[in-house]
Amino acid sequence: MLEIKDLKVSYGMIEAIKGISFEVKDGEIVTLIGANGAGKTTTMHAISGLLKPASGSILLDGKELTKMAPHKIVGLGLAQVPEGRRVFAQQTVEENLILGAYSRTDKEEITKDMEDVFSLFPRLKERRTQTAGTLSGGEQQMLAMGRSLMAKPSILLMDEPSMGLSPLLVSEIFHIIEEINKKGTTVLLVEQNAKRALSIANRAYVLETGYITLSGTGEELARDERVKKAYLGG
Repeated sequence: MLEIKDLKVSYGMIEAIKGISFEVKDGEIVTLIGANGAGKTTTMHAISGLLKPASGSILLDGKELTKMAPHKIVGLGLAQVPEGRRVFAQQTVEENLILGAYSRTDKEEITKDMEDVFSLFPRLKERRTQTAGTLSGGEQQMLAMGRSLMAKPSILLMDEPSMGLSPLLVSEIFHIIEEINKKGTTVLLVEQNAKRALSIANRAYVLETGYITLSGTGEELARDERVKKAYLGG
């Protein structure tokens, strides 16, 4: 489904991503773990078209994305839940969700998909007329996820969905990620909570200072002593 080959991304003279290759197969949850500054968000932004790579290839179902505008990439079935939620604070919950479907014209399906989002996130339904800026951090994260789902993606990129949330809400968010995946959406997850991310991942990659240094199933990396020492507090 998604194939990254020899990807390099630079900020001016600084090379942030140094020739990484990995893949996400249809139906998987794949996670990228790594410390702050490892290049995880840079990788996500390159895939979704927000950053132009210096070189390398990003293929979605065989289509090259590196020279494509972000809105065209959304049209191909790739959506991103950004780090820090980035909801439209002055708009209502419902308006945020409608904005998530901006590239679609199938009005009846949009209405049905909004109800599906509300069934996944009942709290959003209760607050559908409330402005997004007045929601709690956890509710804003749910809204950011719901808004991306309104684009009807075949693959969803999620950047630090558990950041700043209480342990109880973290559990809820990870449960919802699994539910989204079970309903047929492939997930590429960037997450600092390595333990939780590896527990739900089919496969995982460790990113360190712009390089992929380890890869394997979520279970294999959770048992790897190097991963335990660096990311799992063991």
